Amino acid sequence: MRIIVLFNLRPGVGPAVYEDWARSRDIPTVRGLASISGFDVAAATGLLMSEAKPPYQYVEVIDVADMDQFGKDVATATMQAIAAEFQTYADNPTFIMTRDVGA
Repeated sequence: MRIIVLFNLRPGVGPAVYEDWARSRDIPTVRGLASISGFDVAAATGLLMSEAKPPYQYVEVIDVADMDQFGKDVATATMQAIAAEFQTYADNPTFIMTRDVGA
């Protein structure tokens, strides 16, 4: 299972502040979960062949190896704290659950 998270920063939150938190807290914590096989955070830099502004500033890609374990992992106090911190940075994030259509 892959979860894609699309979001912009809340008004008043600067990219440097969010990215420092993501590098120091979010990324290492999520990558350390037993249920996670991969976790990446990317900053949008533009739209291909367009001068328009991307609709989202950031994209997270969460590869979940075990959904049952993921449910247990996100229920821990550590992940509840990370989720609460994330909500102070992200303005109405969209979490999209996906399934692979390739072989």
